[in-house]
Amino acid sequence: MVAGRERRHGHRVPRIERFRTRLLPIAAIFGGNASGKTNFFRALSFARSLVVDGTSQLGEPIPVEPFRFDVESETRPSRFSFELLIDDTIYGYSFSVTATAVEDEELSVQTSTVKKALYTRSKNETQFHQSLPDADKLRMASKLTRDNQLFLTSSLAHNVRDFHSIYQWFDECLELIAPDSRFAHVKYLANEYVLDSSINEALSRLDLGLVRLDTQEVPLESLLSKGLITEIQKTLKARQSAIVGVGTSSRYVVTRQHGKLRAQKLVTYHRNSHGREVMLEFSDESDGSQRVVDILPAFLDLASSECNKTYVIDEFDRSLHPMLTRWLLEHYLDRSSQHSRSQLLLSAHDVHLIDQSLLRRDEMWMAETDRHGASHLIAFCEYKGLRKDKDILKAYLQGRVGGIPKIFA
Repeated sequence: MVAGRERRHGHRVPRIERFRTRLLPIAAIFGGNASGKTNFFRALSFARSLVVDGTSQLGEPIPVEPFRFDVESETRPSRFSFELLIDDTIYGYSFSVTATAVEDEELSVQTSTVKKALYTRSKNETQFHQSLPDADKLRMASKLTRDNQLFLTSSLAHNVRDFHSIYQWFDECLELIAPDSRFAHVKYLANEYVLDSSINEALSRLDLGLVRLDTQEVPLESLLSKGLITEIQKTLKARQSAIVGVGTSSRYVVTRQHGKLRAQKLVTYHRNSHGREVMLEFSDESDGSQRVVDILPAFLDLASSECNKTYVIDEFDRSLHPMLTRWLLEHYLDRSSQHSRSQLLLSAHDVHLIDQSLLRRDEMWMAETDRHGASHLIAFCEYKGLRKDKDILKAYLQGRVGGIPKIFA
């Protein structure tokens, strides 16, 4: 997500003056089936879950999945590494884990001139930078951290606030939307559980036949299992809302207020031949309309000037018309500027998005597997001969950058 030397669309690329660098508002990953796009999403999802939720007890296995096409990799730790811009500071956070323990973990901070490790954890000990206050408290929290728990996660439970902003980024700023997400946080409701008008304003422009989207209150216990209710209660904070999928096509908005959960069923309205509104169950809508409702709140949030989140959407274009997928991206990118702090990562199969009038070469990536079955991500700007005046879609379809299925007779 660090910009290269491209000049195209430079007006919407955020500038970080302190570090003399530019960040990208978007990264779109293309590639054939089984090229690794969803595994990239799953890796981010695993890392977020391990940081935010952790493990609940000593000895609980860490649900990491090693690379299974290499015998040696099955017993090696899996490593995850992030570079995060939080406020005006760049942090580096990495960890490696096996199914039984955290092998190592490090948090560093990058100033405009130097990089320093705030803490470094090996399997047996954790060392802290001398600039951190209350060294005794940090050492005690370290001793109380279980082998199968990240120190970043454990430190909050022991009232260490030094690293809260990094934990908060994973908890509140990294939003993952899968094709089969059970529920997703959304800024969906205005005051008093009324749908935000921006949702219906956007829907009215998308030629879905919808007049409006609305809600009807329903008993929470009648539609959700106890396990899912408990999961949502743990996740939702005060006055937050979530879209919850029940079955294959029903959607409910669940809101937490005054410590209690309240559920509302999503319904849609159309006009009949006499111009009167007719209510439909959300499950009666097409797959494409349902998909739009699932991801539209993310794009409305991304386009907000106050947004500082990173959204990751797997199979972004599933069930959507190509013109609709393009409109959603243009809606977001047209509102991006040098001062924006939101980012979007997505995977897609829609080749019409491979277009330099829409995306820069360093914003388009190809996922490919090598002969060992390992996946690699390669930016289009790294391919030789794909100049800024080149029809890169044609080059892609000709197989010059890989990422297309090899179909044999």
